[in-house]
Amino acid sequence: MLITLCYLYLWARWGRRPAELVRATVRRLRASRCSFTFCGAAAQPPGARVCLSRGGRVFCVSDSQSIEDLNKWALFLVSPFILEAEHIAFVTESIWVQSENLQRSSSSSETIVKWSDCCLPLACRPGDPYRLIAEASVDNFSKLGVAFMEDRLHMDNGLVPQKIMSVRLQDSTLKEVKDQASNKQAQILEPKPEPSLEIKPEQDGMEHIGRDDPKALGEEPKQRRGSASGSEPAGDSDRGGGPIEHYHLHLSSCHECLELENSTIESVKFASAENIPDLPYDYSSSLESVADETSPEREGRRVNLTGKAPNILLYVGSDSQEALGRFHEVRSVLADCVDIDSYVLYHLLEDSALRDPWTDNCLLLVIATRESIPEDLYQKFMAYLSQGGKVLGLSSSFTFGGFQVTSKGALRKTVQNLVFSKADQSEVKLSVLSSGCRYQEGPVRLSPGGLQGHLENDDKDRMIVHVPFGTHGGEAVLCQVHLELPPSSDIVQTPEDFNLLKSSNFRRYEVLREILTTLGLSCDMKQVPALTPLYLLSAAEEIRDPLMQWLGKHVDAEGEIKSSQLSLRFVSSYVSEVEITPSCIPVVTNTEAFSSENFNLEIYRQNLQTKQLGKVILFAEVTPTTMRLLDGLMFQTPQEMGLIAIAARQTQGKGRGGNAWLSPVGCALSTLLISIPLRSQLGQRIPFVQHLMSVAVVEAVRSIPKYQDINLRVKWPNDIYYSDLMKIGGVLVNSTLMGETFHILIGCGFNVTNSNPTICINDLVTEYNKQHKAELKPLRADYLIARVVTVLEKLIEEFQDKGPNSVLPLYYRYWVHSGQQVHLGSADGPKVSIVGLDDSGFLQVHQEGGEVVTVHPDGNSFDMLRNLILPKRR
Repeated sequence: MLITLCYLYLWARWGRRPAELVRATVRRLRASRCSFTFCGAAAQPPGARVCLSRGGRVFCVSDSQSIEDLNKWALFLVSPFILEAEHIAFVTESIWVQSENLQRSSSSSETIVKWSDCCLPLACRPGDPYRLIAEASVDNFSKLGVAFMEDRLHMDNGLVPQKIMSVRLQDSTLKEVKDQASNKQAQILEPKPEPSLEIKPEQDGMEHIGRDDPKALGEEPKQRRGSASGSEPAGDSDRGGGPIEHYHLHLSSCHECLELENSTIESVKFASAENIPDLPYDYSSSLESVADETSPEREGRRVNLTGKAPNILLYVGSDSQEALGRFHEVRSVLADCVDIDSYVLYHLLEDSALRDPWTDNCLLLVIATRESIPEDLYQKFMAYLSQGGKVLGLSSSFTFGGFQVTSKGALRKTVQNLVFSKADQSEVKLSVLSSGCRYQEGPVRLSPGGLQGHLENDDKDRMIVHVPFGTHGGEAVLCQVHLELPPSSDIVQTPEDFNLLKSSNFRRYEVLREILTTLGLSCDMKQVPALTPLYLLSAAEEIRDPLMQWLGKHVDAEGEIKSSQLSLRFVSSYVSEVEITPSCIPVVTNTEAFSSENFNLEIYRQNLQTKQLGKVILFAEVTPTTMRLLDGLMFQTPQEMGLIAIAARQTQGKGRGGNAWLSPVGCALSTLLISIPLRSQLGQRIPFVQHLMSVAVVEAVRSIPKYQDINLRVKWPNDIYYSDLMKIGGVLVNSTLMGETFHILIGCGFNVTNSNPTICINDLVTEYNKQHKAELKPLRADYLIARVVTVLEKLIEEFQDKGPNSVLPLYYRYWVHSGQQVHLGSADGPKVSIVGLDDSGFLQVHQEGGEVVTVHPDGNSFDMLRNLILPKRR
């Protein structure tokens, strides 16, 4: 009765404003022992009193609902015992809906509410429906409920909410959970050192930094120059004497941490999604003159709007020396045709093609082998085409759609005249080397206006065909002339033939670029930049003198510090006559006249708020890779100097295993040196370093006032994503244990102003301004790098003080995996639900039988969430 009277009073006061009604009802009645439920009208709890009805959904109040037994729930590492006093615990019930059947809300994108933004998940119970226990403030709980009522509540991974109900967690349940979590915290095992290795970890979270930071946007201040103030040089006494031993390390506490191979950072690789919106890149519309100061000029339109990773995969047949030579030939000619800042070319081996999930991470498949393609592999290629894939066949036996490859011996290794019809129906005539085969007409009609090429002979032998496939835009251009081979006296019979091929070489490239452009690639050519010197900069003036004194003691007679990979030659100034190579780079120490369009030292200084990290900067406009720059310094420099290497562009960026990392201008590129004691919370869980860095990047952006809704996310184990759609950055961590200390290089790269080859943070800012009529300014790479390092240092301090539970709430707030389902072993393996991270930073999944287990990547280089495996039990 009391509840009903309260409801009548509220209705009389608030009228039809549902948000105010819901919030006021929850605030007034939460102290009583009742539950609040948002659900369909037919699903309300027995005896519930309806407070609000809207569009077939109701908000009602009923007797208290409680959860007494959590044994059937999969707990996240951050457990319900941390439920804050003023927060509400609640259960969300959801069902799975295939993406093609998912109904889009009619509400504008401004009013969409993301479930994961408003609450902290505590536990889950996979099944139908899928249940999640979470906690939220009264205001956020009310916000979720109203969004559910108005059909604008969004959950990740195809989950559609059906019911939200507040619950009470019994004290006995909370105590049991707290005890379980405490036991987990206590399980820090003593590692056994075994002789020296590099370990490569993963990323995680923290509390918000700098929400009221007045230096939020990295606007250019007045340029300030000055020398360092005099302070005593840091001594080396704490570093100990005698020989230092290197150890390979396997940590018991991270299971088989070495199986989590080289945690990656490819700033633009391995996004796999379709129907990505074409975000604008023109800042001028709403950001006024600030764009001129913060972002370089854009060229052309953005490529690769499919959302797929910018990978070109080359299949050249069975694993042999001949195939390897063919791979290098094909790779070389394609690298001459496409924009090398936008694509990475990989060798697709037969085993990998059959086993690994490459189809979602491939913009173009090139098949260049005369060998017969095995049936199971042929079916894999056809499945890729059916999904909208693009294929280029170069003198290959691969064909489909009724076309047949037939041999014509008279053509083999002869120079012939080819007539090539371009997409605009114009023709190019050139001399080409024939493979000795041709295509016979099939029943499938060629694409209207499609590319085609025939020999200028009596039979008009068809040598190039453009064939569509399926209903999703799949297509192939198949060639039986050697467009991949450069003119060479080794492949022709006479000097006359060689001259013919040489004279047609330019037109050969013209034909190749036309084919690649038709298949969706960009062939705008850009010159590879020359390497530039490094500049030794300091973020704190008081560290300059100690730094120079330290250098004076550690350089050799030639002024160099050498490592196995690189020599750094320290010079007071640089003259252009000095050669710069990937193995020997000059470092300019007199930096009073330093100036760069891509790195403003004053912006970096103002936004770096650390005790140690990031204080000494090695900056280069163009360098091979920042990961290598600190190689000779990482074991020698005092910790308080806080080394960081920053580049505007890299020419040999590194990723996991043999992967490349595209590093165009506009990407925030850095490698940070940190030291972690072995016998510490983080030292026992080194894989968490990746998680901390990933969350630091997201938090550095989303903690800027008014930027909290810029939809950056974390994807396990080491990626930064736009929503759950496209990769925007990532992390690579190399760890070496010396004595009792981990020396760790954290490489990080994320797109700030470069729309190519996927998407960048300023694209998201521009889209947000457009949708919300806001005036957020575009961001700078130097500003964000400083903020990331600041956030990371605070995250590390939190972790070292309180362990994983101190950072996981932030990690779960930003991650993309809530409720996501994956397959174990292969695409046909058992389906499991991701529930969180274990105490070592590996994924935990809920199996159908109810068991929660830890899973590891299988080592494929395409998608670490594919083909997950259970570690061997000891």
